Amino acid sequence: MAETIASKAGKLAEFYKDHLLNNVVPFWLNSDLVDDTYGGYITSVDREGKSYNNDKSVWFQGRCLWTFSSLIRRYGMREEWKKAAQNGVRFLDEKCVDADGRMFFTVTRDGRPLRKRRYMFSESFYVAGMAEYGAAFGDREALKKAEKCFDLMSELYYHPESDPFKITPKSYAETREERAASVPMVMLSIGQQLRRCMPEKEEKFAKAVKGFVEDMLKYHYQPELQCNLENVLPDGSHVDNPAGRTINPGHTCENAWFLMSEAVYSGDNELLQKSLQMFDWAFERGWDKEHGGILYFVDLDGRPCEQLEWDMKLWWVHNEALIASLMAYALTGDEKYWERFELLHEYVFSHFADTEHGEWYGYLHRDGTVSHVQKGSMWKGPYHLPRCLMLCEELLQKIATGEPVTPIL
Repeated sequence: MAETIASKAGKLAEFYKDHLLNNVVPFWLNSDLVDDTYGGYITSVDREGKSYNNDKSVWFQGRCLWTFSSLIRRYGMREEWKKAAQNGVRFLDEKCVDADGRMFFTVTRDGRPLRKRRYMFSESFYVAGMAEYGAAFGDREALKKAEKCFDLMSELYYHPESDPFKITPKSYAETREERAASVPMVMLSIGQQLRRCMPEKEEKFAKAVKGFVEDMLKYHYQPELQCNLENVLPDGSHVDNPAGRTINPGHTCENAWFLMSEAVYSGDNELLQKSLQMFDWAFERGWDKEHGGILYFVDLDGRPCEQLEWDMKLWWVHNEALIASLMAYALTGDEKYWERFELLHEYVFSHFADTEHGEWYGYLHRDGTVSHVQKGSMWKGPYHLPRCLMLCEELLQKIATGEPVTPIL
């Protein structure tokens, strides 16, 4: 008798939990990640976990804080996780925030500013880290700080001219103003998280999230083109150039499961159908039929991509596709999504996972051979992969037991 999907899901839930708790998390805790001297986290580590660059990514101060706090919330307090989270929270709050309330992008090991950017991604991960820490440790002050930063981001989202960080714009908006899908996407996700972490303010954050969902669907969701576009004009139309034709399958997969989760929260079946469409478009356009895996960038019209790394396979892209495939199957029962998950599962554990030293490689060539052997950098650290393993375990357990799906962020 063929094994049922429910039975497979139960076994895979244990596999994902084991890979998280006995492979990925120990790799990072045994590496140079946790800086006991200055606080915070050093994510630029080699294949064995040794630092090759002590400067710190501010993105990852928030992301690492989120990861260790989320581990505690899901699996209970462990002393090493508690120490790692507490090591990071003060450094993030005291060394990574500028006087104007905006965040730095990179700092030295001891927390002196190196670089500051226009974009709000450092702020978004400050919110994520502080909110998750506040919820896990019952720290109301951390939650208040997360909310304050979210409010600043919301003000800048709707009124960018109010930014206290005055800097020459990257491009001339008078000539061509553009919207980037990554901005409402991160606002949506941290709004969802704050709604969970601060249930007494559910109405406030639910209203904020609704606005970001509406913007994503109004401007970036393109049913006539069967894609989600990364860069569009203010009215949602696109420019016929490489930037305007750019499709990022990883971002679209991530955005799709954010929206699936929102559809569950709101009971909105129309939103669910649109989020499933987004995932289908991303997977169908992004899956490399010759070598397997998902391409980093795709051109809308199949014309040359401007990004030189367009055909590489990146760990985080596949992490997001794994979550989206399981979420889609759990919500619909459509076996094409389970087949998609199995295809992805086989690919990632045969290509990204380092069976000798643990954790995953981050960057593969198109043919699946390893491009970079380091395990961390200013852009890779313990976030996308641990989050993927946590959420996949949760979804697999629900598939195995038949429990209803709940919002997962």
